[in-house]
Amino acid sequence: MKGRGRATALLIVLSSVLAVLGTGTAQAAGYRYWSFWEGSGSGWAYATQGPSLVRPDDGAVQGFRFAVSADSQDAAKPRRSPDFSEICADTPARTGTKRVALVIDPGTAADAPESETPPPPRTACAQVPKDASSAVALASVAKPLRYGSDALLCAISGYPVTGCGEQVSGNGDSSGRATADASAPTSASAAAGSGGGSGGGPSAGVLFGVGAVLLLGIAAVAQARRRRG
Repeated sequence: MKGRGRATALLIVLSSVLAVLGTGTAQAAGYRYWSFWEGSGSGWAYATQGPSLVRPDDGAVQGFRFAVSADSQDAAKPRRSPDFSEICADTPARTGTKRVALVIDPGTAADAPESETPPPPRTACAQVPKDASSAVALASVAKPLRYGSDALLCAISGYPVTGCGEQVSGNGDSSGRATADASAPTSASAAAGSGGGSGGGPSAGVLFGVGAVLLLGIAAVAQARRRRG
């Protein structure tokens, strides 16, 4: 009976720890920023480089989405399909230039900074020099752009009016300027081009503690069974 009691107590402790973990994950902080996407026939893929580094080919589709997200794994995609033929239907090819279709999605009211209303999503066909970057293509159709001191893209076509990659808590409250860590938006002269951090999940120490409790619980149950045998 002692072994069974010990196992029960340990399992109760484990349940409490897991409950705390669940609460912490649900309230993980995110960042409010313009994310950068590359389109294809299969949909949208989070860009692995910032727009200032990407040199799209003629016929490429690039997307920008403003939203709150912890990292690239949960970032919201542009809500319009990456359809080059539709977006650039009225822009004929021209020698010495390339056409880049752009989808600009300012996001929803839930992700907007306080007292600001996001404009509707729109598309544009940028006709730029063949060596132009995605950032140059965006600037040709969506001014004014606003950049932060660290070259992070803060606003497209003037939205949002204020703020730049600020950290937002789980309940939607801003809690300060985002730092350039693994989960914050990063890029050299445009929106997040990488991202893939933890997003505020459980720390390694907490996970180690949970594993230890699990092992102790298993050992206690095994001991109780041996005694009954």
